[in-house]
Amino acid sequence: MEDATRLQKMFNELTGYEKKQIDLKINGIPASPMQIVRAHGVHEEAVYMRDYVLNEKGDIKALWFNSINSN
Repeated sequence: MEDATRLQKMFNELTGYEKKQIDLKINGIPASPMQIVRAHGVHEEAVYMRDYVLNEKGDIKALWFNSINSN
């Protein structure tokens, strides 16, 4: 998938989470969908792991992106 298309798709996905008032963070810091997409676009060599935080019902209450060292 072309990089711009992939980033647009990611932005749309994260905006949907934000509309549902799901907490978004990158490396432990609250972030907007645009901030997360920029981090993915700018740091092409960085790898981010998604961490879905669920509530007691099993619904997503937060989505955290943590950079991981690929070495």
